[in-house]
Amino acid sequence: MTLLSLILFVFATAGTPGPNNTIAMASGATFGLRRSWRLIAGVNVGFPTMIVLVGVGLGQVLERWPVILDVLRPIGILYLLYLAWRIATGPTDLAAQRRGSPPGFVQMFLFQFVNPKAWTMVVGVLAAYTGFWESFVAEVLVIALVYAVFGTPCTTAWALLGVGVGRVLSQPAHLRVFNLVMAGLLVVSLIPAIMQTVDWALPLLR
Repeated sequence: MTLLSLILFVFATAGTPGPNNTIAMASGATFGLRRSWRLIAGVNVGFPTMIVLVGVGLGQVLERWPVILDVLRPIGILYLLYLAWRIATGPTDLAAQRRGSPPGFVQMFLFQFVNPKAWTMVVGVLAAYTGFWESFVAEVLVIALVYAVFGTPCTTAWALLGVGVGRVLSQPAHLRVFNLVMAGLLVVSLIPAIMQTVDWALPLLR
């Protein structure tokens, strides 16, 4: 495992569009960076924790009972649809923004375990960047640490991008359109997970 290639992998996965970054951007636009830091922390503590759990034990459980992932997937879809609704109906005027709040640390921490993109990333990084050292556990811990260190700037950058958008879209009507677009993108990102869930559920309904 080379550290540079792992860091590039982190930027390529944590820095590209996905549920976490869409939520961070919408939160930055609506609530600002200061009120979005718990969301950012939840993502970047939750995902490395997920890597460690999957790497050192949970992965064996999932290999034995893959149906667990099939159950987690629809839970994640429903939660993302709920977040999309919250984004679409989020406050657009200053008074309402002060009363509202973005998803917090615990919500985003737990969300990683039902986030379809997060599972894809965990499987990908563990498959590509383990098996080079004598200690598999050490490799897993290093991967988790690298994601915590270099994933945080990625999520923060998306929130800052949202802050910039929020300043440009000073009119509530414009911010409403932005929120609707972000909610729509979040729903679109669910299409692969929804298709997998339908494929899994159809035989059960026959």
